[in-house]
Amino acid sequence: MTVYEKGEIADERDCYLAVELKEIEQMNEEAAKKQYKWEIIWEKVALQIAIHLGALYGLYLTLTVANPKTFIWGFLVSIWAGNSITAGAHRLWTHKSYKVSYDWRHAAGVARYCVFEGDVIDWSRDHRTHHKWSDSDADPHNINRGFFFSHMGWLMLRKHPKVKEMGSKVDMSDLYADPILRFQQKYYGRLVMLTILILTAVPHYYWGETIWNSFFIAAVLRLVVQLHGTWAINSFAHTVGWKPFDTKITAVDSFFVSLFTNGEAWHNYHHTFPQDYRTSEYMWKANTSAMMIDFFAYMGWVWDRKSMSKEAIERQKMHKGDHSRHLTAA
Repeated sequence: MTVYEKGEIADERDCYLAVELKEIEQMNEEAAKKQYKWEIIWEKVALQIAIHLGALYGLYLTLTVANPKTFIWGFLVSIWAGNSITAGAHRLWTHKSYKVSYDWRHAAGVARYCVFEGDVIDWSRDHRTHHKWSDSDADPHNINRGFFFSHMGWLMLRKHPKVKEMGSKVDMSDLYADPILRFQQKYYGRLVMLTILILTAVPHYYWGETIWNSFFIAAVLRLVVQLHGTWAINSFAHTVGWKPFDTKITAVDSFFVSLFTNGEAWHNYHHTFPQDYRTSEYMWKANTSAMMIDFFAYMGWVWDRKSMSKEAIERQKMHKGDHSRHLTAA
C-alpha cells in the first residue's frame, strides 16, 4: 500500500477492500440464470422473536418498576460495546486502518462479547466479503434482496453458497495470527455466557436491582437496540442518503444514521475509501468512533492512522460523485 509519512493514502486504488465492480456484474449475470431456493433456519427465527419480545418486556420494566441506574448501566455498556464493533472489529481488524497497543486490542476484544455478533474473525470475514462484492450473491447482506433481508433477514437464512465460496478467497491470515482473536474464536460461546452473567450481576450487586429486571434491561433490551444499530448500516446506509463519492455503488452517506452508529453511516465515503480510519471526510462530525481513536492516539495507544489524501478525495468527488457535496475536501 502506498502511504505517505503522515498516514495519508495517495490513491483510492491503494484500499485493498475496494469494491470489485466487474466481478459483481459477472456474478449477478450468472445468478440471473439460476434459481436459488432460500432455506429458513427456524431456530434462528425463534431466537429473534424471543429476544425482541424480551426487549419489549425490558422496555416495560424500564418505564415502570426498574431502578433508573439499571438503564444507565445498559446505556454505558452499549457505548463501550458499540465502539468494539465500529472502532474495533470494523476499522481496526477488518480494515487495518490503524494500529493499537496490546492493552487496547484486549479491551476491544472483551467488549466484543457484549454485542453477541460472533467472534471478530468470522465477523471480519463476512465484512471483507461484503466490501469486495457488495450487492452480489457473495454479499452476506445484499440490499438487492430487499430492505428486511439486508437489515436482519439474512441472519435467519442459510448462507448462500457464493458467500462461503468468496469468503474463502478473502485473506484472513492477519487475524488468525492474533492470539487474542484466536482465543476469542475458540471460547466465544462460553465468554458470551459469562458476559451475560456479569451484565446481570452488576445492577443486582451494586444497587439492589432484581436479577429479573437486570437481565431483561441490561442484557436483552440493550442487546436488541444495539443490534438494530448495527443492522441499520446494512440497510439504511445502503438506501437513504447521498452518493458524493461513487454513484455506481449502493452505499450512501447519511448524517442522521451516523448519529446512532458511531459514524458508520458515512457509508458512500467508506465503501469508496475503506482504509480510512475515519470512514468519513468530516473527521468528528457524527463520528464518535473517530473521536475515540484520536483520543487514544493522543494517549499513545493508537498510531499509524490511515486517511485519504485531500487530493484523492477531491478527485473522486469530481469524477465519480453525485455532486451533492462541495468539491473541496472537508
